[in-house]
Amino acid sequence: MAELTEQKTTNAVFNVPNQLTAARFVLAIVVFVLIPLHAYLAALIVFLIAASTDWIDGYYARKYGQVTKIGRMFDPFVDKFIICGTFIFLAAEPSSGIAAWMAVVVVGRELLVTALRSSIEQSGGDFSASFAGKLKMLFQCAAVVASLLALWYGSDRPNWLPIALLVLAWVAVLSTIQSGLDYVFAAAKFFRQEDISP
Repeated sequence: MAELTEQKTTNAVFNVPNQLTAARFVLAIVVFVLIPLHAYLAALIVFLIAASTDWIDGYYARKYGQVTKIGRMFDPFVDKFIICGTFIFLAAEPSSGIAAWMAVVVVGRELLVTALRSSIEQSGGDFSASFAGKLKMLFQCAAVVASLLALWYGSDRPNWLPIALLVLAWVAVLSTIQSGLDYVFAAAKFFRQEDISP
């Protein structure tokens, strides 16, 4: 009976969605290695593969009822890891279009939301990802793709790319701030209700 219980636990932890999340974590590290090596096209391809697994593992987990506690914790951590890390590495690259302060905004927002989520869920509340948070992730990924493309093209980049990069970088930053404020307001509302409740 002990062996059966252990097998069930193992299967729950190492299911397909969690395996995809673990693969995304490894791919993120590969991206971090490739950018300083100036292998921008390879970094772009690996980043796109990693980003696609985020959608696939979430869809698979919901469709087949494989949502686990470790998955709910590990998946958002890996999302933050790859986005924050990629922005930091791009900020260190000249002509990336990603300024250091942009990376600070992205990292700061993720730290704040993580702290709020931890506090609210410990109090028994639900702090699931909002639509604004998912849209923010999309814009951030688009900015990363544009930045890596610009670095890959170098001085031969097409005329439209610097403009697209500038727009996407600013949209990513503004959506990061806006979604962060959404979480702050939602947290403030939750804590206010907690204080009012007998």
